[in-house]
Amino acid sequence: MIEILNRINQLAKKQREEGLTNAEKVEQQVLREDYLRQIRGQVLDTFSGIKVMDPLGNDVTPEKIRNLNTKED
Repeated sequence: MIEILNRINQLAKKQREEGLTNAEKVEQQVLREDYLRQIRGQVLDTFSGIKVMDPLGNDVTPEKIRNLNTKED
């Protein structure tokens, strides 16, 4: 992912300084979409491992998160 970020930053800097070619604009968009897909996947993985408990010790995990947990098992 670091390589993606480096290239995204290079293209952003070039865009500010001198502009991008059409090919570079397409590359930039593809890289940004890939980066966002990776971040969303990480967030989803984090949330899928969450278990919510109330003060009495009862599991009150929302149904959506509970469903994510069962999909991974």
